[in-house]
Amino acid sequence: MVKPSVVGVGTHLITRRPPDKLGGTGFVVGDGRWVATNLHVVRPLLLAREPKERLVAYVGRGKHAKRRPLELVAEDVEHDLALLRLGGEPLVPLRFAREPVREGEAVAFTGFPIGAVLGLYPVTHRGIISAISPIAIPVVDPGDLDPLMIRRLQNPFPVYQLDATAYPGNSGSPLYRVADGTVIGIVNSVFVKGSKEKALSDPSGIAYAIPIEHLQRLLEQAGKQKDQ
Repeated sequence: MVKPSVVGVGTHLITRRPPDKLGGTGFVVGDGRWVATNLHVVRPLLLAREPKERLVAYVGRGKHAKRRPLELVAEDVEHDLALLRLGGEPLVPLRFAREPVREGEAVAFTGFPIGAVLGLYPVTHRGIISAISPIAIPVVDPGDLDPLMIRRLQNPFPVYQLDATAYPGNSGSPLYRVADGTVIGIVNSVFVKGSKEKALSDPSGIAYAIPIEHLQRLLEQAGKQKDQ
């Protein structure tokens, strides 16, 4: 099952009401002591953190969910990825897929699409890989270009376009094969749409995901640093 490995990523401040603030979704990888998510989920939480406010993972479901401490260990700005160290006992990690991803594959992603408004209950959406395309596409009007767009056009990388709608709370959700639950990507509509749909006056409900190979590389780098 995928859901036991999916966690909420947020902060806890005992003097705040409510004391918990959920920023997005993450999932357990590696040896069970790492949590992967989007950098844009973690960074605002850290920048706005007050004294004694802790970065935490919400593990479990509903009233039985528990807080576990998190520490940002590694980040990949280019692919908007963050790797966090999970305190306490290890959890069951998700497995990465080995076979190449193909257009038309049946996939699913699990996370917290509307945060914890209705309680901490992970939700699963299903769809297919509708396209594999570059993160940035040339714009018609040069005036729409900005420094970030130019950098992505210079060094484009493929992303997965999905025919399922992802919401802000889904950022960091694992994208996995329906057939066997192996992870092929990380849902990241906010980061990708800034490049692919910048020229649209009415952005679509299309969702996107970053291929898992970039997270694998980040996890390997973090592991080497830990062993040194």
